[in-house]
Amino acid sequence: MPPAKKGKTKAKANSTESTQPSKPDQSPKFPSCIRAVPPSSVAITVHAKPGSKIAAVTDFSDDALGVQIDAPPKDGEANAALLDYLSSVLGVKRRQVSIGSGSKSRDKVVVVENVTLETVFEALDRISKGSS
Repeated sequence: MPPAKKGKTKAKANSTESTQPSKPDQSPKFPSCIRAVPPSSVAITVHAKPGSKIAAVTDFSDDALGVQIDAPPKDGEANAALLDYLSSVLGVKRRQVSIGSGSKSRDKVVVVENVTLETVFEALDRISKGSS
């Protein structure tokens, strides 16, 4: 009987070891400002800069996606302009993009539905390199 117990504990140790190395391989690939939200959405941490002359991505880092908005921060105009701009950048319909939290703050979480993390990263990476 004791050898069977050793076999079980080794199996448990091996399963945790095989699970842990796969997580670090996935994390460095994408900045922490974008993350998958099950089942098929992506959350983007955004630092909005309303009142600019043009809408553009200014910064794409681990902390947040910096976006300047060409609308004043009054009566939700900047939020609507932000969602319109992000939907056009990501190539999705406007109804797929919504503010998850921070509607009255410059720091927001924008949720994009029915997209993959890879699609969002590629679009944001392309626009951030193009605007520099």
